[in-house]
Amino acid sequence: MPTLPVLPQDADSLLKLAAQSMFDLYAQTVQGMMVVDRSHRVVWISEGYKRFLPALGFAGEHEFVGRLVEEVVPNTLLAQVIDSGQPIMVDLLTNKAGTFLVSRVPLRDAAGQVIGALGMVLMDQSGVTPDSTMQPLMAKFAQLQRELADAQRQLVAEQVRNRRPKYTIAGYIGSSPAALEVKRQARRVAATGSTVLLLGETGTGKELLAHAIHAASPRAGKPFVGVNIAAVPDSLLEAEFFGVAAGAYTGAERKGRDGKFRVADGGTLFLDEIGDMPLALQAKLLRALQEQEVEPLGSNQVIKVDVRVIAATSRDLATMVADGRFRADLYYRLNVLPIRLPALRERLTDIEALAEALLDDIARRSSLPHKALSADALDRLAGHDWPGNIRELRNVLEQAALMTDAPVLRPEDLDSALAAAPRAGRLPAVAASPAPPAPTAAPAPAVGALDAIQPLPQAIAELEARSITAALAATGGNKVAAARLLGIARATLYEKLPADWR
Repeated sequence: MPTLPVLPQDADSLLKLAAQSMFDLYAQTVQGMMVVDRSHRVVWISEGYKRFLPALGFAGEHEFVGRLVEEVVPNTLLAQVIDSGQPIMVDLLTNKAGTFLVSRVPLRDAAGQVIGALGMVLMDQSGVTPDSTMQPLMAKFAQLQRELADAQRQLVAEQVRNRRPKYTIAGYIGSSPAALEVKRQARRVAATGSTVLLLGETGTGKELLAHAIHAASPRAGKPFVGVNIAAVPDSLLEAEFFGVAAGAYTGAERKGRDGKFRVADGGTLFLDEIGDMPLALQAKLLRALQEQEVEPLGSNQVIKVDVRVIAATSRDLATMVADGRFRADLYYRLNVLPIRLPALRERLTDIEALAEALLDDIARRSSLPHKALSADALDRLAGHDWPGNIRELRNVLEQAALMTDAPVLRPEDLDSALAAAPRAGRLPAVAASPAPPAPTAAPAPAVGALDAIQPLPQAIAELEARSITAALAATGGNKVAAARLLGIARATLYEKLPADWR
C-alpha cells in the first residue's frame, strides 16, 4: 500500500500552510501585490508590482516602500480597508499608471485585530486576453471612461463659450479726446497680466470696458467671470469667491461648489462695486490676489489658481482708505493699472454717436422701427447734466422711443423722461404711494444766525435721509429701484436707510 503523507495534526497549522500557499500563488499569478501596515505605510511590493513604479513617478522600490499608500498610489482605497476592516474583493482603479482590476483584503492578527491590508492587481487593460472572463467588464469601463472624458471636454467648452466677453474696445463708443484716451489705455493694459482698477461714476461703462480688456488680452479664450459685490449678501460673499467644500455646513451642496476664482481659472475675474466689499473679507481677497490661491469654505486644501483681476468702483477708494473703510494694502494691490472713465458730461460731443447706437439696440430688442433724433432733440440731450451717465441716456431714449409713434424724436418727446431724472439736490415729485412722514427736525433756536447753523455732518445726514425717503416713496418702497434712482449701490442704501424704512 502507498505511504500516506504526514499531515499537520492541528487546524491552525493547516490554515497557516494554506495562507502561505495562497499568498505564494497570488504573488506568482497576479500582476502585482502590495502589503500595507496598520498606519497605511507600504511595507512590501512584489516583483510584478515594480513595473508600475515608473508610471507612478518613482525611480525604484527604495522611493516607494515606507511611504503612506495614499501618497504614492492615487485613488487607492487600501487605507479605507484598513480603517473599516471590510474587504473590497473586486474593484476598478484608475490613476496615472492606468486602469486596473484590483482586490483589497484586510490582514488580521491571531486576536482578530486589523494589522494591515493586502492589495492585488488582478489585471490591467493592456493585460486583458481575448479569453479573459473580465474582458467585457474592462472594455465597458474603458468605453465609459472615453465617453465621460468627451462629455467633460464638451462641458468645459460650453462653460467657456457661455463666459466669453460680450464687448470689445470698439464697443466703447466715442471719438472725443476723453473717450480716445480711455480706449488707448484699455489696449495698453490688455496686453499685460496686471490688475486693473476701473474708476468712474455709475453708468459710465465700467463693465463694458472690463469685457473689452479681457477680449483684447491673451486670456480672451478663457472664461470671463463677473461678480457684482453690491448684489451679493455679505454672508454669502466668501462662498461666492472661494467656493464651498462638500458638506461644509448644513444645507451645503453634497458635491461642494466651486467659487468664482476657480471658475475664472486661466481667465479674468471682474469685481464690480469693489468699494462695497466688507472689511472682514478684504484680507482674504488680498491673499488670493497675492498668492493666487484659494481655500474653499470647510476645506483645509489650498488650491492654486491663475486669475487676472479687473476691479471697478464708483466710490472714492482713497477717501475710504483714509476713513478706515477700505484696507490700504488691498487698495494698493488693486490700483496697479487705474483707468478713469469720464462722465458723460465730460464728453458731450459723443452723445450723438452714443444715441445712435443706443437707438439701434432699442429698436432691435423691442422689434420696433428705428427712431432718429432731430437736431433740437440732440441739443436738448447735450444740455442735460446726466448724473446717471450712459445708463441714464439709454433710459431716456428708451422711454421716448417706446412712448411715441413718430419716426423722429423731438425735444418734447424727451422732456418727460428728462424731467423724471434726478439732478443734484433734486428728486422727482412723488406721484406714487404717499411716503411715511419724514423725521421732524428740531426747531432752530430763535437766537442769532450762528445758532441756526447745523454741523455739516448732521446737515448731510438729514439731506440724505430726506432724499432716500423721497426715492423710496417714488418707487413704492422698492429698494433696488430707489438705489438706482439715487445713483448709489444697494449696499450703500441699506447703510443709510432711515429708521422708518428698515
